[in-house]
Amino acid sequence: MKNFIRSLSLKKVFLIGEISGNHLNNFELSKKIIMKAKSSGFDAIKLQTLTPQAMTVKSKDKIFYINDGLWKKKYLWDLYNESSMKQELQKKIFKFCKKINILCFSSPFDQKSVDFLEDLNCPVYKLASQEIFHFPLIKKIASTKKPLIISTGMAQLDEIKESYKFAKKNGIKNVSLLYCVSNYPSKFYDFNMNNIKILKETFDCPIGFSDHSTDNDVAKAAIMMGASIIEKHISIDSKRGTDSKFSLVAKDFSNFRKAVDKAYIIKGKNFFYRKKSELKNKRYRRSIFASKEIKCGEKFTEKNIQIIRPSNGLDPKYYYDLLKLRSTKKINKFKPIPKNIIKKIY
Repeated sequence: MKNFIRSLSLKKVFLIGEISGNHLNNFELSKKIIMKAKSSGFDAIKLQTLTPQAMTVKSKDKIFYINDGLWKKKYLWDLYNESSMKQELQKKIFKFCKKINILCFSSPFDQKSVDFLEDLNCPVYKLASQEIFHFPLIKKIASTKKPLIISTGMAQLDEIKESYKFAKKNGIKNVSLLYCVSNYPSKFYDFNMNNIKILKETFDCPIGFSDHSTDNDVAKAAIMMGASIIEKHISIDSKRGTDSKFSLVAKDFSNFRKAVDKAYIIKGKNFFYRKKSELKNKRYRRSIFASKEIKCGEKFTEKNIQIIRPSNGLDPKYYYDLLKLRSTKKINKFKPIPKNIIKKIY
């Protein structure tokens, strides 16, 4: 838990790899995904702890039938039965992640799952967007005294406030919020990245982004708006797993980490400043030079001074003040007007 909180304070984006339903209940496949994520610079691996019984009922009633989207023509029970990760596999993954030193945590979907994850010493919990008003689940998570990350897909600002307030009221000290668009995959026109800025202005907690898009650009935009956590679904390839169609594939893990880090560097700090690497080029600003020889006691005029580059001479903002003065020494042609002449102006 302390490692997670400490990681959020580091000067980089905290990157979470969400395996979701891309494990195929195969440990060797899961290990490949995790090892590639680890070597590519991901900070954490996230699982989903659920059973079809905890999600829905086994019924062929049309209200349980998915009519559109990535999982259309499936019943809810069948989808969750296919995507759920067996507990034995979760135990192996938690143990493996500890061995290779990468944080592992999960999204529980019912109270029993929290008990199971506590036995695995899960350090952080994630609340899926669809569970934002599952207050019994939030209360159960609160009883663990662990940090909670809340995804906010589909939720209006007032709904996010309500869920956040309930979590805090029940004793969760460390809450983070992820802006999320619950379309699978999400298109670029689905997003309003200003929502991240609004969340940052509204809540006193870390704000991140759960990315269901199929490229790097949306995550980079999220970082520009202030996201300090990025969650991305990950898969070995785009063909295996219930979520693989909108997941980042293994060969692109490293490039995604680099893109995220680059965006964070480009974003910079939350105040106006210039980097030293740029300031050295101030020498190529203009300054005031003598356009001809100027004798001691001679008046400065438009005919004997000029504004040119580089910046070795007096700043041009003093041009009109300089025209009121006489030179206190001889200045050769094309030599800069001394900067200390400012003392004579003021």
